[in-house]
Amino acid sequence: MRSGNEPVTARSPLRLRLWLSLWGLLWAAGGAALFSLADRPGWAAACAALAVLAAVDLIVVAHHIHQGPHYQPGRDVPPYEPPRPR
Repeated sequence: MRSGNEPVTARSPLRLRLWLSLWGLLWAAGGAALFSLADRPGWAAACAALAVLAAVDLIVVAHHIHQGPHYQPGRDVPPYEPPRPR
């Protein structure tokens, strides 16, 4: 459902977010592995927590991409109000 006030050529940032979360997952997992090898458990745990967050974000973004370009919110979500002239 189009409300009429969004641009016709709007693009979703999901692909960029997918690549950024993948990049973050790789760095965080690598950091967790290297810090655990260097006997730094606090930093390893922090990097592991970031890796888990990046993995969850990656799954959510992949799910939204899989839903396709015609995904619309449910009927209980009203359309945006058009701007009112002042």
